[in-house]
Amino acid sequence: MGCGPTFLFGRCLNMDTGDTDARLHQASGLLARIEAAVCPALEAMGFELVRVRLTGTKRPTLQIMAERENGEMSISDCAQVSRAISALLDVEDPVKDEYTLEVSSPGLERPLTRLKDFNHYAGNLAKIELAKPLNGRRRFRGVLDGVTDAQVRLLLDDGAMIALPFDGIDEAQLVLTDEMIRKSLKRTPHSTGPE
Repeated sequence: MGCGPTFLFGRCLNMDTGDTDARLHQASGLLARIEAAVCPALEAMGFELVRVRLTGTKRPTLQIMAERENGEMSISDCAQVSRAISALLDVEDPVKDEYTLEVSSPGLERPLTRLKDFNHYAGNLAKIELAKPLNGRRRFRGVLDGVTDAQVRLLLDDGAMIALPFDGIDEAQLVLTDEMIRKSLKRTPHSTGPE
């Protein structure tokens, strides 16, 4: 997988090698330093970095979104990652002002940040926004149909299939559906309390 010190979400996209761990965005400065500090620790604990985001101005929130390779992230995993990342960031001190650390799983309406996400979640409804318009349009919504030659295939509501350039995607995320909820409930062990 590999997380480099100059990219917001991990490796830079390498179309020639068919890099399925390729990420959507490149970053520099503060976010790149944060990623460089946390990514090796996450990998050592068996997690993959999904997204790093810093929001707010008065007391910013630093969001570290991660998951295990199988896509799972329990509450205890979040706590474990939070403790490790907090200690690391205390030493590295990339954010000079006070901030709130938020460690989370991607959730059902997860952002799609890696090329492999578009294949893994094929068959699910997604919304995608391009950085620049394609045929006069920037926003698309449809069922993911995988990736071919770094083009994300999307089956639109009108039945048309469209190919969107991966390197032109600004934001992408799954859309919550009843089917997603049913699948999630099947995967989640249910506990029954005292009656």
